[in-house]
Amino acid sequence: MYDMTDSEAILRGVLDRWKAAVDQHEPQRVAAQFTEDALFQGLHPYSVGRPGIAAYYASQPLGLTAEYRILETRRPADDLVLGYLSVDFSFTDRPTLGVNLGVLVRRGEEDWYISYYQVSQPS
Repeated sequence: MYDMTDSEAILRGVLDRWKAAVDQHEPQRVAAQFTEDALFQGLHPYSVGRPGIAAYYASQPLGLTAEYRILETRRPADDLVLGYLSVDFSFTDRPTLGVNLGVLVRRGEEDWYISYYQVSQPS
């Protein structure tokens, strides 16, 4: 059985790399945190794979930063961690946007990567 601490540590490892790349506006580096076949749903139409993810983040304004808080984790299998998060995306020219984020991270040969990413706006 896995405890929440292990799952949170795995999520933080992946999400800290994701956040650093988002904050530095490095779309290719953001996309590298995802699996090759990742299903990605930001606030625009969904995409599958790293090219669509890189294009999504390339379209984001300079100065965009992300702050996340892990709300829940689950461990459906040895090589999977499911996370539910609260994320605040801050901009230089408009109010902060708070969203909910669901992610599924999967262990690859070298590290853990985001395999599924879905943003929703709180009601």
